[in-house]
Amino acid sequence: MDTATALAALQYDATRAMFNRANELLGSNWTLHDLRHTVAYRMARDPKVSLTDVQWVLAHAHLSTTQIYLQAGDDEVIETIRAHHARRNAAVQRPTMPAPGYSPESLRTLFGPSR
Repeated sequence: MDTATALAALQYDATRAMFNRANELLGSNWTLHDLRHTVAYRMARDPKVSLTDVQWVLAHAHLSTTQIYLQAGDDEVIETIRAHHARRNAAVQRPTMPAPGYSPESLRTLFGPSR
């Protein structure tokens, strides 16, 4: 029996038993549902896979159920916001000297050192 046939023949109960044995050996608690979430998250992040395709694969009745996989993690949000500010800072022409009447020390306190 080749590997593809063996994997195709692996039914839910056998797969669950395999995970239970692996969890016991590793001291972990992964489930098949955890894998489902991981796959859904990765598919939803792939720009070449539409959200309705992900919905179909997961057999969700409502697209709103599938949309939970579009939520970005904290690290991803922070990186996106940093990139946004870097683009804005590169595009903004800052004056080299403050306008008359403004204290350079106050401006540095408020906005940081000029670049």
